[in-house]
Amino acid sequence: MAEKSGRPPIRRHQGIGTAPPKVDDIRSTLKRIWHYMADKKKRFYTVLAVILLSSSLSLLGPYLLGVTVDLAIAEPSSNDVIIMLGWLLLIYAFHSLFLWLQNYWMIGIAQDTVYSMRNHLFSHLQRLPVIFFQQRQQGELMSRLTNDMENVSRTLNTAVVQFFTSVLTIIGTVVIMIWLSPMLTLMTLTIVPVMYFGMKWITKRTGEFFKKQQNDLGDVNGYVEEMFSGQNIISMFSREERVIDDFEAKNAALKYSGYWAQVYTGFIPKLMNMLNNASFAIIVGAGGLLALNGFISIGIIVTFTTYSRQFTRPLNDLANQFNMILSAVAGAERVFQVIDESEEKSDEEQAEAAGTLMGDVEFRAVDFSYEDKQQTLANITFEAERGQTVALVGPTGAGKTTIISLLSRFYDPDQGEILIDGKNIKSITRDSLRNQMGVVLQDATMFHTTIRENIRYGWLKASDEEVEDAAKAAHAHDFITRLPNGYDTWLDSDGGGVSHGQRQLLSIARAMIASPALLILDEATSSIDTVTEMKINDGLSRLMKGRTSFVIAHRLNTIRAADLIIVLEEGKIVEKGSHQKLVDQNGFYADLVKTQRAGSRG
Repeated sequence: MAEKSGRPPIRRHQGIGTAPPKVDDIRSTLKRIWHYMADKKKRFYTVLAVILLSSSLSLLGPYLLGVTVDLAIAEPSSNDVIIMLGWLLLIYAFHSLFLWLQNYWMIGIAQDTVYSMRNHLFSHLQRLPVIFFQQRQQGELMSRLTNDMENVSRTLNTAVVQFFTSVLTIIGTVVIMIWLSPMLTLMTLTIVPVMYFGMKWITKRTGEFFKKQQNDLGDVNGYVEEMFSGQNIISMFSREERVIDDFEAKNAALKYSGYWAQVYTGFIPKLMNMLNNASFAIIVGAGGLLALNGFISIGIIVTFTTYSRQFTRPLNDLANQFNMILSAVAGAERVFQVIDESEEKSDEEQAEAAGTLMGDVEFRAVDFSYEDKQQTLANITFEAERGQTVALVGPTGAGKTTIISLLSRFYDPDQGEILIDGKNIKSITRDSLRNQMGVVLQDATMFHTTIRENIRYGWLKASDEEVEDAAKAAHAHDFITRLPNGYDTWLDSDGGGVSHGQRQLLSIARAMIASPALLILDEATSSIDTVTEMKINDGLSRLMKGRTSFVIAHRLNTIRAADLIIVLEEGKIVEKGSHQKLVDQNGFYADLVKTQRAGSRG
């Protein structure tokens, strides 16, 4: 049976959609990338102009080389040969300069474009509903933000310039070759059909494997992140060998897709080298016969040998660029799949800022189900007056956390209403509602900054004195001052540097400094020893005074003084009342109390 208050299942081996996406809409994806380059059009067109100049010079050089050879054969002592050599030197010097400029400018355009895409992706992630993150592996999402974006960056840095250079070079080369000798051109181009069908066969397979490689890489990243975060559990249950086996399977899949992607890509230079040599042989053999019969000069043969290389190399580059573009498109599609995810529902048109909340909360016949459509909550009805403490009790999966998620408007109920100060929370903007809610979760999240800033996160305008006052109220001040750098001690991104219980104290201090109207404590003292728990209860009591508080706790001694205890089972309220009233009823709650007492004595 699915856990009713739990999260929808994580999609571990799929893309963001319901099935692995295919690279079947390259044009649409490239248009979307171009959209991010829209404000850089002038610079991009300048790059194209420079590419046109450099390509023209690269075409002019071989032609003048052939002319120089004919001059040297006809008049070895002529000054024209020296003049032509000077022109060749100047042409190739400017060609090198233009190559440097186009690459330099294109790198800037590429980095600006990827910067915009990465900002858009990250900003969009901040606006997605909580359920999106509950269904995905963090590592897999990280792969899209890092690996896939870097793939797009590498392609824009190099492939765009090479693509336009290759196209212009191929067109220009064919035109000049036909102008010089249509017959020799026809013979030289006999390799093109072989090249076309060979490249078609290769790229058809590389596209599939590049896409699979990107998906397999995201899968490996997601698994590694998940295992690192749960390393203590792995060690406790001695599951190292199982984890290693699972990783080897995923790594083997990545190895397989990466291997065949590179193998098929490796066929390209081999094919091109073979065709280059064939082209050279055709030009030398056929050109020699034409020269002997007076149809062309030796200089034209020299020009053709250079142009043949200049013709097949861009074709080779185009094939490689096509593979790079396929890989980049695969990465871009994975990025756009996230960007295309629906953001958290907008506030209703009539929604207004909450103002200062008093804290009267009412649930009226609330029903709710997650995406799997199995009902998670059914007919939840209760009232909490301002300043009261409401405790939510029940077994795992009963729906306690889901009630808090509905109150925070991470989700909206399927049926029924939730009211605050007599107003349906749908008529209150989410930001103004959440800004007046303080939350202390079971897993205390810390950020990679100082302890002072982690506490100040609850209210960014708080002074240093107010930060310390909040820490004292949460009984965190003593252990903070014992640290080498006190409040300026830096924490790792996972809160490393302090114990889990100390992170809980810092999380409580963060909630205190926010001075919320509504307070949510989700197993807030679960990771704190009994002595510390007794010490912070006083701080929590002062924090909760005058505020409507919702407490989720399995340790019932932490909720004895609650004004209202709601007992949940399978998404339904089975009992509610004060501690003594529920004990006197001798029902579900009384059984929980007896069980915990027996456990504590044991």
